[in-house]
Amino acid sequence: MAAHTQKNNKPGKAAGKAAGKEAQPLIIAKTPAEEQRLKLERLMRNPDKLAPIPDRLKEWNPRAPPEFVRDVMGSSAGAGSGEFHVYRHLRRREYQRQDFLDKVSEKQNKDVEYLDKVEQNKQAAEERTAKRRKKRDKMKQKKLMAKKAKQESNNKTEDDTDKSSDGSEEEKEEEEREAEDDAEAPSFIMGKK
Repeated sequence: MAAHTQKNNKPGKAAGKAAGKEAQPLIIAKTPAEEQRLKLERLMRNPDKLAPIPDRLKEWNPRAPPEFVRDVMGSSAGAGSGEFHVYRHLRRREYQRQDFLDKVSEKQNKDVEYLDKVEQNKQAAEERTAKRRKKRDKMKQKKLMAKKAKQESNNKTEDDTDKSSDGSEEEKEEEEREAEDDAEAPSFIMGKK
């Protein structure tokens, strides 16, 4: 009895528990949300410690078919009663292997189709973008041309007004000279009788 109490009451373990960690009350999660909350609380007690992230599970691979088959199953008479179970097990394993290969090839085909579709979508998006860019550039060109035409027309009207004002002064001077010439010239030169 004394050995039993001594075994359970080790001084090193009891002191180590009290000194290192506080005793946590045992809480049993009743719902998945509560279980998740408890896990998060446990993780957040020591934020410096890295969270355990499990490794990704390896994909199941069937055992490769044997290169040399020693026990060939035949349809000859005299096979023992245990041979059927061996045959059945081999057949099941081969069907699993074939199913696995079918699934792998189907997955590869889907991946190729997906990549093709992504490429087509990218190409279509680039075409739409190029078309819209072309349209925007065209609109910008039209605006620039309209702006230039407006400036040219404004410059032209300003030049015309300047020229017309200069031209009207010149015309007035010419008319005055002609009037003076008319006064000085004889009437038969001007075509008057």
